[in-house]
Amino acid sequence: MQGSVVIMGVAGCGKSSLAAAVAAGEGMAVIEGDDHHSPGSREKMRLGIALTDADRAGWLASLANVLRAHPHDRVLTCSALRRSYRDLLREAAPGLRFVFLDISREAAGARIAARADHFFSPRLVDSQFATLESPVGEPGVLRVDASDPLPLLQAQVSNWLHSQEAA
Repeated sequence: MQGSVVIMGVAGCGKSSLAAAVAAGEGMAVIEGDDHHSPGSREKMRLGIALTDADRAGWLASLANVLRAHPHDRVLTCSALRRSYRDLLREAAPGLRFVFLDISREAAGARIAARADHFFSPRLVDSQFATLESPVGEPGVLRVDASDPLPLLQAQVSNWLHSQEAA
């Protein structure tokens, strides 16, 4: 498969799980976006303090650099909440595609509350939805329902990726 894909959405939507499934099915490598947050940003999120665009700038630049260095065969997890964030990543890897895991506020909150081993505070769910600019309608975006079973989501993404190659 040519190109890379970003699995995006608010916290708790299942980005890491879907990225791992897609990567395994397609023989791609995963780039875990959370691994690129600064210690200061991770601490803010742990404390329930929403990140600002300034906080996210270095993180997004790091992800763009990784995509620039590896523009093919990568699955990146990244919230990519704003169009400007997605555009920055698109500039780094032309042809980059996005899978938007759409989830309700209630479901995201429940999933985050159930995670004991993650730094993200459940208090930040509302800020995630407030920041989200839906990518639906942008080119190279597939919207999927985050409440669907993981095998179905993986199949939808794989089918879409292969149909995009043929187009």
